Amino acid sequence: MMTAERPSFAEEPPERVRVGVAELAVAAGDTVLTTSGLGSCVGVAVADPTAGVAGLAHVMLPEASGDDRGKPAKSVEVGVERLLAELEAAGGDPERTEAKLAGGSQMFDFSGVSEGVGKRNVEQTRVALADRDVPVVAEDVGGDYGRSVELTPKTWTFRVKSTHEGVENL
Repeated sequence: MMTAERPSFAEEPPERVRVGVAELAVAAGDTVLTTSGLGSCVGVAVADPTAGVAGLAHVMLPEASGDDRGKPAKSVEVGVERLLAELEAAGGDPERTEAKLAGGSQMFDFSGVSEGVGKRNVEQTRVALADRDVPVVAEDVGGDYGRSVELTPKTWTFRVKSTHEGVENL
């Protein structure tokens, strides 16, 4: 008795890579880069859309503290620099690189503090990217709520989720 093989109709789910606080990752194709817990931290997504390669950093501080404890994206300046270097090493062209941002919320109301960490993180991220001629093409920043993000390099889709605003594709 012969047994016919059944065709498989289920697609394999894409690989998911979790990017922790003060970490970064670069991927290509259908791989999904994710991070959660973006309060005052900023999720910095960069991509060369033509090459289909993208990266995600979860930066937590506007300025370097001198002690990154092995965390490549602890500060904005170092995180952006390393993220762009890894994107180029993975085949991204710096001339075609663009960015999307999420996070930078003011999660707590501290009386007497003029600028919160979230706002400074966003401002420093914009400066670090502008200094490297990387345009910010979309963003979902500010507010007083947390976010989670998913980045798909193949489509350059940056999906931002929050309980306050729902889901938005940047």
